[in-house]
Amino acid sequence: MSSYEQPEQQPTPSTADSTEPAESLIGEDTLSVHRSPRYTNFMVLGAGLGVLVALVLTTTFPENPEFTKVQVFGFLLLVCLAGGVLLGCILALILDRIIGRRAYTVVADRLGTDDVRAPAPPESTDTQTFIEKSE
Repeated sequence: MSSYEQPEQQPTPSTADSTEPAESLIGEDTLSVHRSPRYTNFMVLGAGLGVLVALVLTTTFPENPEFTKVQVFGFLLLVCLAGGVLLGCILALILDRIIGRRAYTVVADRLGTDDVRAPAPPESTDTQTFIEKSE
């Protein structure tokens, strides 16, 4: 075997020399886990589609003597952007309901450290000491 194929031997530190506190099992919890869509991505996608729809509608509408094309695009952008974000949120909620049916139950261990720390010294509330130090 070459050195590439052999795993490197690393020294294992003894538990007495370790400075990290040991973890211990405090308890177990049963949790329900399911996948969920990322709502922000759906809202951004809906906003992008809303901008495209506003651009298409602006170019397809006939010219209006009262408003310029930029003003018409602005009005349509407000409506289509809000509608696109709303439709993206509704689509994400529908997908969440469909995907959320497949939930898995798992057992999670709750770990704690056996770290015994010294309590912090109480802060002085003596105002006379503070006045003397500041002068």
